[in-house]
Amino acid sequence: MEITPFPFLNQEEFSHFLGLFPEMDNGNTNLKKRRRKEDEEQKGEELNKSAWSDILTSLIMLDEEEKREQEQWSTQSHQDEALLEDNQKRTNHAMNDYFTQLQDQYVESDAMDQLRTKRCRRAASVVATTAVAAASSEDTTALPDNPNQNNSGGPSHRRLWVKDRSKDWWEERDHQDFPDEQFKRDFRMSKATFNIICEELKSTVMKKNTMLRDAIPVRQRVAVCIWRLASGEPLRVVSKRFGLGISTCHKLVLEVCSAIKTVLMQKYLQWPDEQRMKQIKEEFESFSGIPKVGGSMYTTHVPIIAPKASVAAYFNKRHTERNQKTSYSITVQGVVDPRGVFTDVCIGYPGSMPDDQVLERSALSQRANRGLLRDVWVVGNSGYPLMDWVLVPYTQKNLTWTQHKFNEKIGEIQRVSKEAFARMKGRWACLQKRTEVKLQDLPVVLGACCVLHNICEMRNEEMDAELKFDLFDDEMIPENILRSQSSAQARDHIAHNLLHHGLVGPSF
Repeated sequence: MEITPFPFLNQEEFSHFLGLFPEMDNGNTNLKKRRRKEDEEQKGEELNKSAWSDILTSLIMLDEEEKREQEQWSTQSHQDEALLEDNQKRTNHAMNDYFTQLQDQYVESDAMDQLRTKRCRRAASVVATTAVAAASSEDTTALPDNPNQNNSGGPSHRRLWVKDRSKDWWEERDHQDFPDEQFKRDFRMSKATFNIICEELKSTVMKKNTMLRDAIPVRQRVAVCIWRLASGEPLRVVSKRFGLGISTCHKLVLEVCSAIKTVLMQKYLQWPDEQRMKQIKEEFESFSGIPKVGGSMYTTHVPIIAPKASVAAYFNKRHTERNQKTSYSITVQGVVDPRGVFTDVCIGYPGSMPDDQVLERSALSQRANRGLLRDVWVVGNSGYPLMDWVLVPYTQKNLTWTQHKFNEKIGEIQRVSKEAFARMKGRWACLQKRTEVKLQDLPVVLGACCVLHNICEMRNEEMDAELKFDLFDDEMIPENILRSQSSAQARDHIAHNLLHHGLVGPSF
């Protein structure tokens, strides 16, 4: 076997050989870096997975905690509601007990007041009896200085005390020498008319004297009512004029108005009979040319204080807008004859109700439904519908000459009722402003004003020019202006006859 000797490297070869090792080291280093990167990536992925798992776990825990808090809140709210309901029940029970005790106290106080009133009346009767006995006795002795003791030293009963009020104003006007013109300015009627009213109401208004005091005379009772209606002054002023108490004056006004409605209305305010209706038709036809007109109809409003119930029903929107002040009113619908005397009235419906609805609910409409207004026209303004017995003007635009002239004739008839209402409000000033009378008593007062108006008109009582009242009432055209086709044909026929018979037309 042959052995080859190992050659030794020289310096250059050795250095070259050593130069190959760095390349090998670099290869190993890159490999390590890659492995480190892979390890870091794996670690990063593991960290990311663990981070996401931690986030999900925390979210789940937050959801569970939120659900737990929601359950606690709902439980607490239910407990609070139960506590509030319990407190409400206790409060209601306590309030019921309180009201029960309060009602019991009111009952006891009413019983005590009644007992006290009985005692006072008994004491007053004893005082009156004692006074009469003392006046009739011959051995009457002087009263002692002390009013609480009599001559024998024992206690005596209290005297009846009445406030002394001056009656000079009324006594001056009640005197027979008082001027009739001044009396008419105060009471809106002459002495003769006033005397007739007093005589008519005497049997109903008269009261008997008592042992305690004399009754108020009939003339003074009637005068209190009429002056209150004529002047419209408050009750405190009426009290000073007639020397009576305020409550007494208020009571007298209602009593006399009720007597006027009961006694005088059936005599001075009634729907005309056949003979009188025939005269009314002839008078209306004589100045208008329209046949079969039995009355002129109008609806006015009387201001009132805001009622405690159904305020919206009595609210008058149009008067509120016109006066820039909240207004409440009730309606007065009336039918008059050619002289301005009322033949039918309907009083008391709320001010928000239009004229056609008031007409539907009135006794006049019921009379027509029973067939009692055949061959009779009741003329109204555009606020009423055209019916078989209600004649109204044309309301459409672009009127013909015949329709225009017909409206003028209808306006002449309608003016009769409007002027009658204006005279009534001018004569009775209580109708011009809000009154102190309660809403339930107001229809009686307004009915009395209508009856007194008729009496003055029938007796030709002239009204001073200074009492003239400008009447303003809004006319609301109803939704259904035509209620009968036959009435429309009848109206056209009347307008045609007026034109062709020369009752209307151009004047030269």
